[in-house]
Amino acid sequence: MANYGLQHGDICFGTGNNARDPRLSEDCLFLDVYAPSHATNASKLPVYFFIQGGGFNFNSNPNYNGSGLITTSGHGLIVVTFNYRVGPYGFLASREIQDSPSASLNNGLKDQRKALEWVQKYISQFGGDPKHVVLGGDSAGAASIAYHLTAYGGRNDGLFVAAAAESVSFAPILTFEESQYQYDSLAKRLGCTSRTTGQDSTVKDDTLSCLRSKTTAQLQTQNHNVPYPGAQNPPLYMWNPVIDNELIQNYTYAAFDNGNFLRVPVLFGDDTNGGTIFTPRGTSSLAQSNTFLHDQFPDLTIEQLRRIDQLYPNNGPQFPNSGSWWRQVSNAYGDMRYMCPNLFISSSYARYGVPGNWNYWYNVQDAAQVRQGLGVPHTVELAAIWGPGNTNGASPASYRSGGPNAWIVPLMQGYWISFVRTLDPNPFRAPGSPTWQEFTLADEDGSAGTGAGDWMRMLFDTADTTGMAEVSTAVRKRCQYLNSIGLALKQ
Repeated sequence: MANYGLQHGDICFGTGNNARDPRLSEDCLFLDVYAPSHATNASKLPVYFFIQGGGFNFNSNPNYNGSGLITTSGHGLIVVTFNYRVGPYGFLASREIQDSPSASLNNGLKDQRKALEWVQKYISQFGGDPKHVVLGGDSAGAASIAYHLTAYGGRNDGLFVAAAAESVSFAPILTFEESQYQYDSLAKRLGCTSRTTGQDSTVKDDTLSCLRSKTTAQLQTQNHNVPYPGAQNPPLYMWNPVIDNELIQNYTYAAFDNGNFLRVPVLFGDDTNGGTIFTPRGTSSLAQSNTFLHDQFPDLTIEQLRRIDQLYPNNGPQFPNSGSWWRQVSNAYGDMRYMCPNLFISSSYARYGVPGNWNYWYNVQDAAQVRQGLGVPHTVELAAIWGPGNTNGASPASYRSGGPNAWIVPLMQGYWISFVRTLDPNPFRAPGSPTWQEFTLADEDGSAGTGAGDWMRMLFDTADTTGMAEVSTAVRKRCQYLNSIGLALKQ
């Protein structure tokens, strides 16, 4: 839907949102186009199509301001941001959904592809080149990139030519049959109960029509997470894409391992402490740590948890007002959900010999976040990529002009703008910044490497130490195990 002018469209309802919030609506499928004022339909500027995160349960930050990237690029690109349906509106799955001719699975991902199709049809009217669309995304938006790279078994529909993903997330992926409990729980809580055993068996259950009859206010009162079967507590994010045997045909680990992905230039990376903003700060025992991990990944076995505990001993720093096991569970969760999946994707591209494959590790510390015990938290690099004044209030103060981390902004923007413009982070990088080498592997299984670029990623650290760095043996050892159990955890 178009909404011409300077006003953002309404945001999609998500899990836990207040139905009375005036910024939210079911009528939420808007996109924003940021273009240089001089652009014409003959300009053919590259397009940066950014997918926001939110765990597929809410729209985390729909109003990034693309004007900063356009200015820094010398008015040499177009930026597109947009909303997509989330929570049960975007990812309700069940036999009823599958069997209904008027319903479909994975609507949130299909919204994203519809937005990409819109770009193909109309972006030239804003000065963009539909043949040069580069995906961007953070967290669930980065996970969405992984789904689009592997969509329909790796089919190329010509919607984009490259992708840059910040902190890709691998959640458990259920089938629609396995997701039935989510549908049944929501239907029951909304009074849409199915036929009981004593009723006439010829009467057809129509819980889907009942759910559709509910108002947004009614739905939002019950739009909250419930535990996975066999888990003690609800997961952080319950609603997720499901295997529908069409758009999503396999687990993400399997899709990349089997080579069922698009051969396009990619840039993946993650932050040092990706788990700290998610894990319970009061975690004070090994049992509580294991319970949290099992709540997120309910197929974890006792033996697997025991091995994870060995790989992540509780010997890190302690912080005030925090449980003694908080950072231990944060480290394990951050690697399971973020760090190791992103390295696996880069390794898969290297293993299949795909050129144009870059990886990064973001370790730029903000003093206030460090004091809180957050370290370098999930997706904090967005402050540098977009610029601290363009993230809708989500940037640490240290990234502002004159701040101790202001130096990283032009450096990160140089790499990302170069990647969008040329499909390579190097040609238009900031003056004096190091060359970003591709991520490669010397041997077929990726377990070792001796070449100049093997297991090398860009380390964003301090102004003096930013440069190429090898993935450490300790990280590779931990990720080798977590990658090996990824399929068992349905990632």
